[in-house]
Amino acid sequence: MSRFAHPAGDRHADLLPEERPPLLPDDLNALNPEIWPRTACRVDGALTVGGVDVRDLAKEYGTPLYVIDEEDFRSRCADYRSAFSDSDVYYAGKAFLCRETARWIDQEGLGLDVCSGGELAVALSVGFPPERIAMHGNNKSVAELRKAIEVGVGRIVIDSFEEIARLGYLVDEFNGTVPGARDGGTGARRPKVLIRVTTGVEAHTHEFIATAHDDQKFGFSLSSGAAAEAVRRVLAMPQLELVGLHSHIGSQITDTAGFEVAAQRVTSLLVQIRDEHGIVLPELDLGGGYGIPYVEGDDTLDVKILAESLREIVARACKGADLPIPRLTVEPGRGIAGLAGITLYEVGTVKDVEGLRTYISVDGGMSDNIRTALYGAEYTCRLASRVSDAGPMLSRLVGKHCESGDMIVRDLWLPADIVPGDLLAVAGTGAYCRSLASNYNYLPKPAVVAVRDGRSRVIIRRETEEDLLRGQL
Repeated sequence: MSRFAHPAGDRHADLLPEERPPLLPDDLNALNPEIWPRTACRVDGALTVGGVDVRDLAKEYGTPLYVIDEEDFRSRCADYRSAFSDSDVYYAGKAFLCRETARWIDQEGLGLDVCSGGELAVALSVGFPPERIAMHGNNKSVAELRKAIEVGVGRIVIDSFEEIARLGYLVDEFNGTVPGARDGGTGARRPKVLIRVTTGVEAHTHEFIATAHDDQKFGFSLSSGAAAEAVRRVLAMPQLELVGLHSHIGSQITDTAGFEVAAQRVTSLLVQIRDEHGIVLPELDLGGGYGIPYVEGDDTLDVKILAESLREIVARACKGADLPIPRLTVEPGRGIAGLAGITLYEVGTVKDVEGLRTYISVDGGMSDNIRTALYGAEYTCRLASRVSDAGPMLSRLVGKHCESGDMIVRDLWLPADIVPGDLLAVAGTGAYCRSLASNYNYLPKPAVVAVRDGRSRVIIRRETEEDLLRGQL
């Protein structure tokens, strides 16, 4: 389909971005199943998710509203577990985590990747098995590391030289071998650790979410020799058990070329470790960052093909280096949560800027979805409370904040008869929207509602103005 399928597109061509102008769909009411939750459809004109009419959700819970399709979320967990049956799958909690989703992840048999004491607390509060938790973070505090040791998290991913020494001391403290230290009381600890390696791979993504080039805060540089030195320091500490290497090249990645280069470079370090220290590390964590389609024309990752490709990449790299194949770990976050979520808004004002575009203001904005303002993220939006036969209108979906950059969808086509009170749904907001939400302009954070089999329930309640004032003196 042409990006400008009929005259409306030609009329506004000079206003649209040259690189990725929004596709003008043949049907403004259609729901692309690659972008919307797996249970999404229209019933009597209205969008339904999980068998629940969004008009009923808005009426019962208000807007803005995050809606999570539980069946979609769980089925994507199952997809990854099946595709990576001979590997370990850790859900990246930073994408979206709450007590209920932690239960889903546990019940679906996945591990959980946390990167703060708060995320760890959420997991532990629902009895998530600590041995299936991996602890990340470039600046883990003493308190966070101490807690990870005490509860016995399965893996700690080391990110700095300071952390190596800090971990060693805290293990001694817990085990009662530091003079004057308290007795841990639950048996000795020797945490399993991985070293995070920055491979210098330039992932084809926004610079804010690329994480494997040398000039950034994460991990130990391979090219400078810092990663090899980190290995030496960990191996010199009997308090720690080095089990593998970790590499994460970025986010929203839709091809495996970068992973191939990263695997080859990490494998070279595995060879160096074998030759220098006489040990073969049994684990290799290639991180996550698997992309999802947000708008028409975006690439879609097939999880089975992804798993086969990553296995082949690691096998080739190890064969060439005469190494046994390590156990592979992956960390999908967005790939599980992203498409399971939508955000529901109510239209407040419709402002036509003659000769340019129409600004459609809704009751949320950058406080519930900062990604557009932060790094130009793109989204698909549909009129959700009804269908429309009106022609296309070049629109900009904006929020209610006092910022001109407060945009949810910068350029999109919506029916020309949008009016205040209509409900709009934005797809693909299950990851990094609630996690990055703020109270800018003192807006309370929206509720999160899970839907399944025609029923809905709150899994994170809506904040109130009382919540905003709590803690202030």
